[in-house]
Order: sequence, then C-alpha cells, then structure tokens
Amino acid sequence: MPKLHVNIDHVATLRQARREPFPDPIEWALRAEKAGALGITAHLRTDRRHIQEADIRELKRRITTRFNFEMSLAPEIVAIALRTKPHAVCLVPENRAEVTTEGGLDVVREYARLLAVVPRLLKMGAEVSLFIDPESRQVEAAAEVGAEFVELHTGSYSRATGVTKRRELARLTQAAVLAHELGLRVNAGHGLDYENVVPIAALPHVEELNIGFAIVARSVFTGVDEAVGTMARLIGSKRRRR
Repeated sequence: MPKLHVNIDHVATLRQARREPFPDPIEWALRAEKAGALGITAHLRTDRRHIQEADIRELKRRITTRFNFEMSLAPEIVAIALRTKPHAVCLVPENRAEVTTEGGLDVVREYARLLAVVPRLLKMGAEVSLFIDPESRQVEAAAEVGAEFVELHTGSYSRATGVTKRRELARLTQAAVLAHELGLRVNAGHGLDYENVVPIAALPHVEELNIGFAIVARSVFTGVDEAVGTMARLIGSKRRRR
C-alpha cells in the first residue's frame, strides 16, 4: 500500500494572502503527521508565492516523519536544497504564469541540466525523484540521468471523465510498470482527491502518493485531523511503529 505524503503549500498560500504569521504551515504539518501523514511535502517556488525559505528550514528541523522538498532546477533553489539536506527532493517544472504545476518535467529537454544536478543531490544523501508525465520516453530518460524515483503526474487522470479517465489510468499503469522494469521506484501525485484517489493507490509499484490541495481544502471545514486521517484510510496508508 502506498504511503501518504501531505503537501502543505496551500496552508502557506492562505498565510501569504495577508502576510500574517498564521496559519502556520509548520504547525499544520505536525498535526498532519499525528493524523496519519507519513511524510510532508513542500514546494519552494522561485516567486515565493506560498512556502518561504524559513519554512523549509523549520520543516527539516521539526517534522518527525520525512521531508520531501519539491524544487525547480533554478540554481538558487538547488543551493537551498544542498544547504537544507531534505530526506528527499522532487524536481518539478516551474512556470510563473501557472496557478499550480501544470505538467511533468520534460526530462528529455532538461537532460543536460539534470545530469549536472542529480548527482549533487544524491551526494548530499537525498532520494531524488523526477515529476514526469506518464510517457515512456520520459521514464527512460529519468532512468538515464540517475534518478531513484519518478513521481507520475496524475493531473490528466484527475481531470478526465469516462473513457478518457480509464485511458489515463492505463497510461499511468504502463508508466509505473516500465519504471519498475528500469530499476526506478515510483510515486504519484497531482490533482488527487477523495473521489479519485483509490485507483491510483492501487497502481502497481507505487510507494507514495503526494496530495495537498484537496486535504487542505477539506481541513477548512473538518479540521486537519479528519482531513488527513480520512485520506490515509482511503489509500490504506499506515504509520509504522517506531
């Protein structure tokens, strides 16, 4: 069964709307851990629209599970990752005009930069994942540049309906199987919610699901404990005894 990693970016989005010290995404993350999250994910964007560098430092210092740092290939962000030494990093594309990440990293196009950056991140001891669309050429390139994981972009699946949704699920299945055959470990995420997550949790070889917005949005009404706990139960994610 996959482990639930909770993305806390949009707790910080709410905070940054008024530039107040609250709601504190770190405290929210600690509550999420107690409610069943087995890891915390945060994306430090170059425009700092939600998570801030201070949040990254505090997450590494205070969370008790695992910290997954989503990041672009921008040199300043790479430098922050190397200073912070998160447990895992996930390299993602970044476009300042987008509302949220709108597709996978083009590993083929970014091949040369990834060949330079991935070894540096591995050397500091982090697990390195590439957030990619479920396409064979992207999976193959991810293996070639030395990544340990791919995180399959589930956005197209999440937006689709009917026959198209089944087709997208088949694409994700094929990509997960290919990644495993190439020696890559597999995660998945983006756009997942309480209605569409169960088939993704059942994908072959998937170890972690990264879910953020749906959980944060639900927590506005039900609280973080219920929102995280319900998602953890849906995907069968269980905290291991320490």
